[in-house]
Amino acid sequence: MPITKGRLEKNLAVIRRAVGQACARGGRTAEDVSIVAITKTANLDAVKLLVECGLTELAESRAQQLGERAAELAGWLARRRSEPPGPVRWHMVGHLQRNKVKGVLEWATTVHSVDSLRLAEEISERAGRAGKKIDLLLQVNCSDEPQKFGIVVGAAKHLAELMGTMSNVRLVGLMTMAAKAKNPEDARPAFRRLRELFEEIRGEKIAGEDFRHLSMGMSQDYAVAVEEGATLLRIGSALFEQPD
Repeated sequence: MPITKGRLEKNLAVIRRAVGQACARGGRTAEDVSIVAITKTANLDAVKLLVECGLTELAESRAQQLGERAAELAGWLARRRSEPPGPVRWHMVGHLQRNKVKGVLEWATTVHSVDSLRLAEEISERAGRAGKKIDLLLQVNCSDEPQKFGIVVGAAKHLAELMGTMSNVRLVGLMTMAAKAKNPEDARPAFRRLRELFEEIRGEKIAGEDFRHLSMGMSQDYAVAVEEGATLLRIGSALFEQPD
């Protein structure tokens, strides 16, 4: 059965309540945290309803799907008589190959998954040609899983410093993916390590004033991520799930 706007609103309320509680435990306010909706498992109608609910930060993990979904949504927005609750912003959160950068930059304003100097340089070069400035997050493999993308912790500071010199991008933070586990607490060490690295980079003034985001936490562990300092939550199934 297709998801309804009412169900999306309920799911969003549950997530926001949990975020608020986690922020309170950490001495923060809920305004410090943004929800980025991962739309890959949702159909277009569900994404339209989500935008109508006021959630306009959207993301895809594959370049082709991002282009297709963003174009479809842009067409729908152009046909609407009323304005959306806010500007729709697309995020690229999955592994990005350099030959897919041009297509991604047609739609995405933020790339969470930069894990090499060559990729950062490609994005900066393409952004310059397009007359854009793109927000980047450096992906760090804090769980030390060989199958995961992301630069190793020990090399992150140097790459952050190099990214900070590029003229057509802004280094706005760090991203990590915790190991999959049934217990959300198992993700805490990876999140804590990313926050520590973030504080080291900021404390050593390696990055500039735009460096303020921690992209970590997904549907199964976002409350723990918020407790550890997350500012961007990448949430999919918890938004679009239906009741049993």
